[in-house]
Amino acid sequence: MPATTSLSGLPVPRILSALLSRGGEYGELFLEEVRSLSILLEDGRIERVVSGTDAGIGMRLLFQGKTYYAYTNERSADPLLSLAYDLSRYAEGDGIAAALPASAREIAGPTVVRIPPDARGIDGKAAMVREVDRIARGVSAEVRQVRATYAETMRTIEVAAHPSVFAREEQTYGVLGVQSVAGNGSGLTMGYESAGGTGGLEFLDGGVPEALARKSAGRAVRTLHAAKLPGGRMPVVLSSEAGGTMVHEAIGHGLEADLALRGMSVYKDKLGERVGNPLVSIVDDATLPGRRGSFGIDDEGTKGQRTVLVEKGVLKGFLRDRLSAMRDGVPATGNGRRESYRHRPIPRMTNTLILPGGTLPAEVLSGADRGLLVLKMGGGQVNTVTGDFMFEVAEGYRIEGGKRGEPVRGATITGNGPEVLAMIDRVGSDLGFGIGTCGKDGQGVPVGDAQPTLSIGPPHITVG
Repeated sequence: MPATTSLSGLPVPRILSALLSRGGEYGELFLEEVRSLSILLEDGRIERVVSGTDAGIGMRLLFQGKTYYAYTNERSADPLLSLAYDLSRYAEGDGIAAALPASAREIAGPTVVRIPPDARGIDGKAAMVREVDRIARGVSAEVRQVRATYAETMRTIEVAAHPSVFAREEQTYGVLGVQSVAGNGSGLTMGYESAGGTGGLEFLDGGVPEALARKSAGRAVRTLHAAKLPGGRMPVVLSSEAGGTMVHEAIGHGLEADLALRGMSVYKDKLGERVGNPLVSIVDDATLPGRRGSFGIDDEGTKGQRTVLVEKGVLKGFLRDRLSAMRDGVPATGNGRRESYRHRPIPRMTNTLILPGGTLPAEVLSGADRGLLVLKMGGGQVNTVTGDFMFEVAEGYRIEGGKRGEPVRGATITGNGPEVLAMIDRVGSDLGFGIGTCGKDGQGVPVGDAQPTLSIGPPHITVG
């Protein structure tokens, strides 16, 4: 998407020098332009089509470990200079002449857009979600309601900062989500399925809309006829199809450096210590082509990278933005992310993965004589201070004699992150991805997560 706005037409060194005119360790301009489209179908009809463009500039000053932030839709020199001088008053000291490259360096992300979103009109995309509705309802007469959402985002960001940052990237995202509700005299159940990531409309190739509709409706109907599983501690096998909700919630948030610096992470003093079974290695990787959390640069202009968090059970690192990196005197890891120019960047995950092991998925399952097989995770939450978490199970089955048995409904999993990492006793050779929008501090950013098929062994976790 060619940007209609850029920092290149502005006196950027002069604005940053004004921002740093009373001192500071870091001064930044963040320009963002977003073109977006969303289509919502509900109850068999298109309820909402929203498209538009939003653009603005965020301005940030770091002084003595604190962040001072402002933003504006103005994109001309005089208002930005005025805002920079206003923000500079929070610092105390001698002025700094901003130093940065003469022009922005264009950074290409890991994903090549093959079919731009503009290649298909709104009518064609609306027809697609109508077809999703038709297919999902055709799965069973028990499907009572279908909600389908298509969204696309074409985003250009440009970051200019002292010292020596000037970078630009164009990012394209797409997602299609289908939620089906099934019902009979015994109640209502829901199934949800989604696909998407970075890139263009190619993510819909290969019959993806139809597959999502059938999976969503099929899950809702199967769960409707499932029995509840008696609670208690038991073996749990997480299929790779479940996505990486567990790694995202149980450990990922606890390894975001701002939480660790504030003493709000159970992992805060464990660098170099064993935090999981030696079978477990975890990375955060923004360089994976097509994944929802991937990019060329983060929202501070730092190049996206692969960060090893846990290696063979040992904690190796944290996810850092520039501020947390400055506080600890280490390099940033490319995890400074923000929802928009209206928000300051904070440490966030990108694509967080438990790496595959050497055991065939079927052998991971056959090693558990009984228990719960999770095929799809629902929502979850974690207390990062203690590591305690709770997840809903969107689709689960009894494990009977090492094989998948009857479906169950209404199950939840509760446990503690470090304890569960230590209890993982078999790691599959497969890898399955999930997508989502992660919320933190009132901001949402696109993320991916992934895991292989995993077995959580003795002393087991609690199924409710």
